[in-house]
Amino acid sequence: MPAHVTDSLFFRDLFGSAAMRAVFDDHNLLQKWLDYEAALARAEAAVGLIPQAAADEITRQAHATNMDVYAIKAGIDKTVHPLVPAIWQLSEHCEGEAGRYVHWGATTQDVMDTAIVLQIKEAIPLFEETLNALISCTASLAATYRDTPMAGRTHGQQALPITFGFKVAVWLAELKRHQERLTACQPRVLVGEFGGAVGTLAGVAEQGIDINARLCAELDLHVPTIAWHTARDHLAEFAGIIAQICATMGKIAHEIIDLQKTEFAEVEEPFEMGKVGSSTMPHKRNPMLCESILTLARLTRRHAATAVDAMLHEHERDWSSFQMEWAYLPELCIMTHGAMTLTERVLGGLIVYPENMLRNLHATGGLLLAERVMLALGEHIGRQHAHDAVYEAAMRAFEARQPFADVLKQDAAITAHLQPAQIDALLDPTQYTGLAAAYVDRVLSS
Repeated sequence: MPAHVTDSLFFRDLFGSAAMRAVFDDHNLLQKWLDYEAALARAEAAVGLIPQAAADEITRQAHATNMDVYAIKAGIDKTVHPLVPAIWQLSEHCEGEAGRYVHWGATTQDVMDTAIVLQIKEAIPLFEETLNALISCTASLAATYRDTPMAGRTHGQQALPITFGFKVAVWLAELKRHQERLTACQPRVLVGEFGGAVGTLAGVAEQGIDINARLCAELDLHVPTIAWHTARDHLAEFAGIIAQICATMGKIAHEIIDLQKTEFAEVEEPFEMGKVGSSTMPHKRNPMLCESILTLARLTRRHAATAVDAMLHEHERDWSSFQMEWAYLPELCIMTHGAMTLTERVLGGLIVYPENMLRNLHATGGLLLAERVMLALGEHIGRQHAHDAVYEAAMRAFEARQPFADVLKQDAAITAHLQPAQIDALLDPTQYTGLAAAYVDRVLSS
């Protein structure tokens, strides 16, 4: 049975998605190797390097369903080589003399590098589709709660009022930037590889550049300016973007976990009867989806560092470094898409409690409007003197557990400039959300 959580029957859908697992499974990887060999044969036939009949036969046989995967696995164990057994088997399947032209002029890393790029090429639309769904969910939430006041918090403490729509719009803007990054990176990331033994294509000489261009066209990939056997910056760039996306999922989930705490109770991840929070405490409605998302964000962020580490190669090819990509890229993509899928589920069914947001705005007895009082008083005595006066009043209110309004109204230095009715008006949290609503509109229209 599977030994890794991304493949576990029990846990795989909490740690990934079926669609992304299919992109990186052995069957698809093998097919990508075969797609490369077939495309290479067609490109070489087009320039007259190998017979067209050979290219046609190689293409006809280059299907994973034709291959004995267990024989390939046994061959890998025996040869300690990841590709040669597949090349042998493809060659053996080809009729006539066609088999002798399989893998002509290429090296193993050409095939395996391009295969993982082809997997990334399949993964990107899945990321884009789910990212679009997340953008739609957050846009809907931001618009719906554009004017819903709540406490803004800094350093874990109530700071000033915001709106829930404003909070969500911050997430939305971040998601849109990820969308831009994912689009912008593709010309650099989706490149083919055909360099031969050391990248110089000595085996095919003058025809090499033409073959490379035709090969990439066959695979719908961009043509590299030079072999990238030891230049992995574009894969590190892609990994960094995907890790950032997963970090955003983690940030959103962490925020929901915080706001779902009993003492806040401002939002709640989707709940329906049958969802169990605890085996021993029947009352619990735990944010378990969000906790799974946060787990994935913590697991994947190390892959960004691994991707940078994998950029360190020796000389013209370094097996020890590029093998790292076989491990971190599938896991990064599978786990990130899993986190995105769970986040879409959470945001699509998020339960919002505006009445609790309003209740919490009054939890400090008006202290979170101290800035507003200070600025109003500052018009009369200057900002710094006003800061000192309001600070002292705020600390007295906090220590005595008195309403801030009462303490302000008892301070002669303050009431000399601000009338009681004015103080009451200044301490209305629903009237001090600044440009929160305007920023929501700005993000929605961007």
